[in-house]
Amino acid sequence: MTEEEKALKRKKKRKKKKRKKKHYLLKFLLLIALCTGLYYFLTSEVFDIQRIDVKSISHYTEEQVVDLSGIKKGTNLFETSMSDAKDRLMTDPYMKDVKLQRKLPGTVVITVKERVEYAAVPYGTEYILIDDAAVVLSRTSEEPRLPLLMGMTVKSMEPGNTLEVEENNVLEETLKLLAAMEEGDLYFKKIEISNVLIKAYIYDYLICEGKPENILNGMDDIRKVIYNMYENGIERGVIKVNSSDMWAWSPLIE
Repeated sequence: MTEEEKALKRKKKRKKKKRKKKHYLLKFLLLIALCTGLYYFLTSEVFDIQRIDVKSISHYTEEQVVDLSGIKKGTNLFETSMSDAKDRLMTDPYMKDVKLQRKLPGTVVITVKERVEYAAVPYGTEYILIDDAAVVLSRTSEEPRLPLLMGMTVKSMEPGNTLEVEENNVLEETLKLLAAMEEGDLYFKKIEISNVLIKAYIYDYLICEGKPENILNGMDDIRKVIYNMYENGIERGVIKVNSSDMWAWSPLIE
């Protein structure tokens, strides 16, 4: 190959590189234009939030959930942070889980799973409301229509955290007992807790007494006994359940 041919070949390569650069630049500019157009389209009034749907609520109203979320109608659907809204909602002790979903062109769907008030722990002149996992939900000065868990020494009652008491083990067993009670269609008005025994009040003067695990294991039999007593008009006395499955009943209330 002569020097002239070599020079011509180098010249063609330079021209080819220039064409490639222009091609890439054109693609880049088109991409920028497309992204800019898409941005302005997505942030236009077409995607302003017009509706906020709230699902699966019982404790709060739709308006309260929307207020807690911080989501506002009229703001852009894509400029509204769903993760920030979820974080705001999850700061509330009653919120167990929250899911948020965008639905085009302008709807936000908030699906919540709430913690349910399950029992109450007297504390001075107030009551600490807890769920079935002993998570503190709130405090109230009015006596709630919930099973009262009496006799515990409260160590910590921070809303959103698990209630801490000196009798933690007994508290855990008592909550299991309440769950079994629901399954067995029984209702205990209040439960007096000590380090060893509990007294579960079926009526004001009809009590089931024993270790939580023994009462829990004998729940089916206890239900039959209570129904039998109810049919015979007996609403007073103490049913004592011990570890050897030996039961005792006394009409006397200590």
